[in-house]
Amino acid sequence: MPPTSRPLRKLGFLTIGLFDEEDPRRGHESTLEIIELGERLGFDSAWLRHRHLQYGISSPVAVLAAASQRTRRIELGTAVIPLGWENPLRLAEDLATVDLLSGGRLNPGVSVGPPRHYDQLKEALYPDTADAEDFGYERVRRLLDFVRGEPATDFSGVEGFEVFSDRVQPHSPGLGRRLWYGGGSLGSAKWAGEHGMNFLVSSVVKAEEAEGAPDFAKIQLSHIRAFRAVHPDGEAARVSQGLVVIPTDSASPGQRAKYEEYAAKRTPRTALPQGPARLMFAPDIVGTSDEITERLNAHAAFREVDEVAFALPFTFEHEDYVQILTDIATRLGPALGWQPSG
Repeated sequence: MPPTSRPLRKLGFLTIGLFDEEDPRRGHESTLEIIELGERLGFDSAWLRHRHLQYGISSPVAVLAAASQRTRRIELGTAVIPLGWENPLRLAEDLATVDLLSGGRLNPGVSVGPPRHYDQLKEALYPDTADAEDFGYERVRRLLDFVRGEPATDFSGVEGFEVFSDRVQPHSPGLGRRLWYGGGSLGSAKWAGEHGMNFLVSSVVKAEEAEGAPDFAKIQLSHIRAFRAVHPDGEAARVSQGLVVIPTDSASPGQRAKYEEYAAKRTPRTALPQGPARLMFAPDIVGTSDEITERLNAHAAFREVDEVAFALPFTFEHEDYVQILTDIATRLGPALGWQPSG
């Protein structure tokens, strides 16, 4: 079995925060309870996905503001905020505010690209500027500048009884070092590295130059190495991997059957690149902690990272997440060399 070249230093989890349209508060409360459980179990970080016009968390920054007041230690992240929906200046204000409320625990992850189904919603989202909006890396650069304290205006000073700043307020000095880019292509890896961001990799990559049945792990490994090659911190640059991992150590027979069925339904899409973008999906990993450890230690990209945010499946129940997180923290994490935080 190949050794893990980087001992696992940080253990996190990622959830989508699904809710019932008839009772959305219950779903949001469930997510907050899961984050609280994660802290009790010693996880280093909890991350929220971002969904618009769906039955998943549409405002993770607001939910993490609430989580910041119900936890004291665990880091809180977004994976990821699609910037096509956001005004970078306004988002910078929200991120800095929540970071200060959390005591410097926020880890915002972002991505670029046009919103999904843009042709159907652009008149609602950008009624006056829909065809002029730039959904490329420039949107990230603007956010980086605002969060890092670059001027947003050439005006500052006193006007009547009001005092104005030329940069985003509040300013949270450490937040600029905790911004992450969620990417699955070689271009995004290099851009994130060149701009000093951290890098989130997930269970999806673009098989841009590969033909036939490319190897997911090797593609992801090439992205991680390209990112670190141009990052100012070099090999010390932070990368976090987010595969779907489902341990079954303490699961009931019914839960095991459900988990295996879930993974089996999603397996066919992992065989070949999908669609015009040639998206390659990693198989979900279901099994005992010993079995998962063996598979992860054989994963070329996993061997390059010392941080993970294992993704929870979309459609499971609250008690399933409790079991999965408990097994990850008490069995899988230690098997990977991780030690829980106090």
